[in-house]
Amino acid sequence: MAAAAGGHGPGGGGGRRGARRAATNILAQLRHGQLSGRGLTRGAQITEALLKERDKQAKWNGIPLLLQKLYEQSHPNSDFSQCQSILKLLVEILMRPTLITQKKKQKISDDLIKDCLSILYNTCICTEGVTRRLAERNDFVLFLFTLMTNKKTFLQTATLIEDMLGVKKEMLQLDDIPNLSSLVSSFDQQQLANFCRILAVTISELDTGSHDKHTLLAKNAQQKKNLGPSRAEINQATLLNIPGFIERLCKLATRKVSETTGTSSFLQELEEWYTWLDNALVLDALVRVASEEAEQSSTESSDESGSTNVSTQTELPQSMKIMHEIMYKLEVLYVLCVLLMGRQRNQVHKMIAEFKLIPGLNNLFDKLIWRKHSASALVLHGHNQNCDCSPDITLKIQFLRLLQSFSDHHENKYLLLNSQELNELSAISHKANIPEVDAVVNTDRSLVCDGKRGLLTKLLQVMKKEPAESSFRFWQARAVESFLRGTTSYADQMFLLKRGLLEHILYCIVDSECKSRDVLQSYFDLLGELMKFNIDAFKRFNKYINTDEKFQTFLNQINSSLVDSNMLVRCITLSLDRFENQSDAEVAEVLSECRLLSYMSQMSMRMSFLFRLINIIHVQTLTQENVSCLNTSLVILMLARRKEKLPFYLRTLQQMEYTKKYPGFILNNFHSLLRFWQQHYLNKDKDSTCLENSSCISFTYWKETVSILLSPDRTSPCAIVSYIDEAYMDIDRDFSESGSGF
Repeated sequence: MAAAAGGHGPGGGGGRRGARRAATNILAQLRHGQLSGRGLTRGAQITEALLKERDKQAKWNGIPLLLQKLYEQSHPNSDFSQCQSILKLLVEILMRPTLITQKKKQKISDDLIKDCLSILYNTCICTEGVTRRLAERNDFVLFLFTLMTNKKTFLQTATLIEDMLGVKKEMLQLDDIPNLSSLVSSFDQQQLANFCRILAVTISELDTGSHDKHTLLAKNAQQKKNLGPSRAEINQATLLNIPGFIERLCKLATRKVSETTGTSSFLQELEEWYTWLDNALVLDALVRVASEEAEQSSTESSDESGSTNVSTQTELPQSMKIMHEIMYKLEVLYVLCVLLMGRQRNQVHKMIAEFKLIPGLNNLFDKLIWRKHSASALVLHGHNQNCDCSPDITLKIQFLRLLQSFSDHHENKYLLLNSQELNELSAISHKANIPEVDAVVNTDRSLVCDGKRGLLTKLLQVMKKEPAESSFRFWQARAVESFLRGTTSYADQMFLLKRGLLEHILYCIVDSECKSRDVLQSYFDLLGELMKFNIDAFKRFNKYINTDEKFQTFLNQINSSLVDSNMLVRCITLSLDRFENQSDAEVAEVLSECRLLSYMSQMSMRMSFLFRLINIIHVQTLTQENVSCLNTSLVILMLARRKEKLPFYLRTLQQMEYTKKYPGFILNNFHSLLRFWQQHYLNKDKDSTCLENSSCISFTYWKETVSILLSPDRTSPCAIVSYIDEAYMDIDRDFSESGSGF
């Protein structure tokens, strides 16, 4: 019995050696089980007797048994109260070195930290409320960041932090993280990419989850309460102050697959991802690669004949390397996109231009961003290549969102072209005998795209090849439209018209009879920017829409949802007004032949649009999406005022009210909308240049027109109140307290 108990040799020392051999064997079994999926795969499977024996020898104070007990209780529908005391202990274990006051602080082993983090994370998944309770301890959240300096515990720590910040009531302030700048500087590129997952939570404005909170009325009220910048804005500024941060993100976003790190470190990281399944890259591929490594290791260890060993470096499939890089770039592009939309937008623009983000993305476009799928292309477990959850698709959408944010109302948009294409813009201006755009002349040619085609041209090429049902159509149209936004540029429009963009849009709207409201809206908005004030565009339109049947289909699409098409209606109205004031023979010919201009020149059509635009919106339901309907109705009335026809338009609206048996309804609503317009657009923080640029009407004229319409003088022929009968007058109600609970 004594011998069986391991009492070999003098003094029973063989027992300790036996225990060490047992531990070694257990570690080997765990390693083999994790790679093969067979046998012992987790510490939780170790028997209680063995844990007690190791606990006595290592003096772990019963912690392994507590972890095992918590693990057994960490399952769906488990009782949180039973876990709470053990969870507190785990937190104390993790933080013990920072809490004790001894001069020489204790050091906890990496394995013990990983076990604690793993148990905490799995308990958060299985037991409701745990994550939120942990997130309430701000000292614990901040402490976790100190664990990120250790590469062995980085991924577990990052994943736990991300989940905790996702449910934290108040956004974490990055300035509170100890030594943030040095922490970020210590990260390698892979760690920095994963750290971007955490940053995404801290720099994005919190979603309230309530639809009502997205109304402009609610947003304006919230802005009045906020005396300074939000937490998200403060965090964005904090990141920009970290030396080299943006430069490193640009390098990560633009590096090629061949520039990534070695296979061995990647395999180690994949094993970590396998444990933390919610962030797994590609589960099926991971198992395959791990199995290949296990088989190779098994072959090498059993090779006792002295023959040549197989290399210990498992060669990863190229598709896995690509997927790995895609997952990293997703996180980085998101952070850059948010920063581009923030308060420090101009600073970010200058930095990413300097670090050549756009030329770098252009070089990756064909081989990575918009690469052709192979039959064996990897996708997330349980999904397919066309699923919106696919990393490939998510990367494309994030890339298009970045282009949209980069181009929108900023002169750096010309970095999307190469030198030859910039020369083409100059040639278009010279041929039309108009001045070159200053931003084109001032563009630093050393920062533009290289190669045969710039990024914008490549985007147009894939856009025209996109299948009708593609989820990319919306984002592609948005990205191209953002290039045209701002002050209308004839050269920019002609650059795109020469590449067949107008015909492609009309095909999608008319011939493919697109049904998606989002895609239709993006096409209408793009078409409006492409055609505005451009007589050549209207000639091309008339050449493509060359039958009454096609034109009626086009009108049906416009009329099916004015919220979606009103920007195009505004473009046609503004263009018609400018063309009518020109004496050019070519313009006169197009005015007489173009179906679209002839249609909009009818007073009855303009009045019909005006009536419906006012009728489909109300103060309580105004959002960033539909407020354009209010501005389009104002454009129609401003042009009427220029021609001294404003009283006629208001009187016609009154008559239409009575015809529809709604006396006072439209004009009362319009009065409330214009009062809100004054509150919204006359705010000192509101940028009015967008309204000026989109209409070529000075903001002063906008303000004057609204003031005239809102005049309380019932004898004024241009005041709305003059056209509302006393019995139906309802203009004094405080709209901020009516409807939608406001």
